[in-house]
Amino acid sequence: MTIDLHGFGPALLAGMLMTVKLALCALLLGLVLGLLGALAKTSPNKPLQWLGGTYSTLVRGVPELLWVLLIYFGTVNLVNRLGEALNIPGLELSAFAAGVIALGLCFGAYATEVFRGAILAIPKGHREAGLALGLSRGRILSRIILPQMWRIALPGLGNLFMILMKDTALVSVIGLEEIMRHAQIGVTVTKQPFTFYMVAAIMYLALTVIAMTGMYFLERRAARGFVRAGE
Repeated sequence: MTIDLHGFGPALLAGMLMTVKLALCALLLGLVLGLLGALAKTSPNKPLQWLGGTYSTLVRGVPELLWVLLIYFGTVNLVNRLGEALNIPGLELSAFAAGVIALGLCFGAYATEVFRGAILAIPKGHREAGLALGLSRGRILSRIILPQMWRIALPGLGNLFMILMKDTALVSVIGLEEIMRHAQIGVTVTKQPFTFYMVAAIMYLALTVIAMTGMYFLERRAARGFVRAGE
């Protein structure tokens, strides 16, 4: 049995590629923000703790769709003024850039808590051992804390990435031509909503399976040389 997409097949594949690009870029931004947020919340510095806590609480308290709309429409005047100041007419924030910023911001807020939990799960004796060996705090962080933190945080980050992959559909409301946007266009032209939305669902499911497979191998690699209790 074949599914007639009335010539929209290539457009849906292009939308699938755009979805992957958006998810990966938002992931990179979110990982950086999440790590910075976690380091701030676990810092002995009170202002940094407040800053990290405010970021994670504020962003998680607002729906992702609202962040997409706020960032896209709320920065129009700001970017236009910046363009005028730099003598760059027509400067504007693209839908892709707005989507990356919004989704990366949201992913980072949730990743902050994942990283924070992973950092707190590392025994304090490991840090003390590093100090006893004369390592600087920077080297303790890079050589002792971060490698262990990644191993502990990977399962949680994997779940967040699955959610991020599906949240890319929200960016269709500002015109980015990813899977859902092309599916909606196909529905409008052909009047066959079930067909196009089912194909979109299959595409998202395929991307999820690929991401799960990648996370499985990443977790196995991160766990090399680690012996679980009872083994």
